[in-house]
Amino acid sequence: MSTFPWKYELSDHSCSIYAGDLLSKYTNVSGTPLQIEAVTDTTLRIHARTLESFAVEQRPKLTGTLTAVSPSDDLPQEKTACDAALRTAFTGTASSDASQNNQSLLTFATKTLQISLDDELHLQICSVDGTPLCSDYTGKLQEAESLTEEEIEQMRQEGHVVHAGDDACRFQITKSLYGDEVFYGLGDKTGFLNKMGYDYTMWNTDNPDPHVENPTFKALYKSIPFFITLRKDCVYGIFFDNHYKTSFDMGYSSTDYYSIGAADGELDYYFIYGDTIADVIKNYTALTGRCPLPQLWTLGYHQSRWGYSSQQEVLELAENFINNDLPCDVIHMDIDYMDNYKVFTVDKNKFPDLSGLSNTLQDKGIRLVTIIDPGTKVEKGYHMYDEGVRNHYFAQTPEGDIYENVVWPGDSVFPDYTSSTVRNWWGSQTKLLVDQGISGIWNDMNEPASFRGPLPENVVFPGDDIPRLHKEVHNVYGHLMAKATYEGLKETSGKRPFVITRACYSGSQKYSTAWTGDNQSIWTHLKMSIPQLLNLGMSGMPFVGTDIGGFGSNTTPELLCRWIQASCFAPLFRNHCAKFSRCQEPWQFDRQTLDIYRTYLKLRYRFIPYLYDLFYEESQTGMPIIRPLVMHYQNDPEVYECNDEYLVGDRILVAPVTDQGAHVRPVYLPEGIWVDYWTKERIEGGKYILRDAPLDICPIYIKAGSIIPTWPQLNHIPDGGAKELILEYYTSDAPAEYCHYQDNGTDFSYENGEYNIYHFHIDSDGHLTTSMDHQGYDHLYDAVRLSAH
Repeated sequence: MSTFPWKYELSDHSCSIYAGDLLSKYTNVSGTPLQIEAVTDTTLRIHARTLESFAVEQRPKLTGTLTAVSPSDDLPQEKTACDAALRTAFTGTASSDASQNNQSLLTFATKTLQISLDDELHLQICSVDGTPLCSDYTGKLQEAESLTEEEIEQMRQEGHVVHAGDDACRFQITKSLYGDEVFYGLGDKTGFLNKMGYDYTMWNTDNPDPHVENPTFKALYKSIPFFITLRKDCVYGIFFDNHYKTSFDMGYSSTDYYSIGAADGELDYYFIYGDTIADVIKNYTALTGRCPLPQLWTLGYHQSRWGYSSQQEVLELAENFINNDLPCDVIHMDIDYMDNYKVFTVDKNKFPDLSGLSNTLQDKGIRLVTIIDPGTKVEKGYHMYDEGVRNHYFAQTPEGDIYENVVWPGDSVFPDYTSSTVRNWWGSQTKLLVDQGISGIWNDMNEPASFRGPLPENVVFPGDDIPRLHKEVHNVYGHLMAKATYEGLKETSGKRPFVITRACYSGSQKYSTAWTGDNQSIWTHLKMSIPQLLNLGMSGMPFVGTDIGGFGSNTTPELLCRWIQASCFAPLFRNHCAKFSRCQEPWQFDRQTLDIYRTYLKLRYRFIPYLYDLFYEESQTGMPIIRPLVMHYQNDPEVYECNDEYLVGDRILVAPVTDQGAHVRPVYLPEGIWVDYWTKERIEGGKYILRDAPLDICPIYIKAGSIIPTWPQLNHIPDGGAKELILEYYTSDAPAEYCHYQDNGTDFSYENGEYNIYHFHIDSDGHLTTSMDHQGYDHLYDAVRLSAH
């Protein structure tokens, strides 16, 4: 039998393989071994990394166990079957005799997975029952179509986007396709829920053109290099933790393989196996972190516009919401509030008393959130610039000068968020706003965006001790800005920080909410918003939303109505649009539009306690708030590519209308009994139905047997929530149970046990009993009422 040619060291939890020059392209330090670590028995880390990760901030504790299982003549039958499958993948022959096919395998296993490597370190992973899960592809790669320089220039002159040379990789890992894969995740990328057959680039990008599908928009604002693979007999995720420019060819170049490549950096990826999609997400977020519980008011309605340019205009805006009986908890102020677009300043001419404005609005139940960009104006005498220059807080040219570009304030410099000192400094500046009553901060332009061309790849970020080039920092710049803002707000206010970011990386969910960026008031963007938000949720970013009505262009009454319906349960619930576009406040349109808008705002507010329960679940498990149907009906192929419906938790199904002029739509209801929310009709699932959907109706269904906690009608969310809880019970013959979470909705006292968990049980006769699984919060509900349907 052949002998594995490379030196290796196998411990209880990891295997280090010393393969000399074979590893040189995967690491920055010569002699670094390839390490295969059993983070758990279902999560493997494969890496040659020598530098820290910005996403996995603490090196994961290894709790899985690795055991050598080959070479051996006494393998269990299922391991022998797996070994045969691996040799087939490596050699194209089913022979298990390594001497016959000139292959030698190093094979070891956890309690759940079997891992084998050949002489060239091709990696194969099976389940211990012999099912091949993920295998390196060893065949010939498809050569990309090449264009001459003249052809490229001709295409660009005609207006085509040409990506020639953009995806050059230092190294690439290529995995075999078995033909039954469906891919989910990859963050905010355009297109459909299933990413099979497309290719994407992770390079945070601010492109103002209308976002369409591949190949024009391979990259958007966020780089979340994580995806989930669903096959008929297995599901797994891969997290490729490399924050240089990376490429994901998801079966685009060939139906035989998919590939992941990096322009630079080191090999570091996690293979995450599970029985369900939920298992994979839980284990991925165990590595990268989970969204902490938000303040309750952040789940309300947010109104925003680039163009609210005076204190009086903001006051009148709030009055219009109140006078039109429209629930609203937050008004966002874009760059117009600043003094000449200088961050952490206020224009005293337009906003003479920001503190007074904040106090007046809070008396009306409305909070203020202000935008902050990273670009810091070059201006002597401006405190941010002077302090940053004096302390070397800004990015530099290769020659050591401060690097300058142009953003909203004109000539600008860029803070080095890779430095903890700079992050602390930046975070401390939030006190200037918090002291004036600002309740949250909205981070924008943090890809980083710039007007005088992109930041060159060789711009230097000195950091604390390890200088990094922009090509390494770019994809984590927004992530680190969000971290600085979160930690500053937490220190300054003592409350749960509310931060919104446009650009992010894996792990940003620990610090920030996010929105999908500068969409347009077009029907295709309404349609695309659903798979975008669902894939973000499956990528570990649960607190997300889209600009309701569209940011650019001019919305129509019908489009605005359908958008508020589609977004009614989106975790981040914000209407935002651009200056010079049509105003999108609902009273700007006709009475019908205003009435429909009000209906869905009020509907949202009734379900706030259910949404908050889902945020609590997410903080424990990583499960997103809104979910694709496939997450709970994984064995139903009909939902694998369901792009226009979503679940809220596992109990509410929403089927928005996303086509202009449509007044009826097909709805797929998965197995079970579903209750039409509007008519209370009960429908047997596992089939398509046609649902009438006039302009004022968004089809919504509740699964029979569900208990849904709701509130009485409120137009603002009070600290601690409502005093009364209404349990909407959609009856079934079987008993029903539900656990409901309650705390003060404001600070971190829940971490010290100051929260309640109610356990509701309804027996088959419809009788409700209540018990407490945990009682540490003094403010119990004044009343709990049951409403059966």
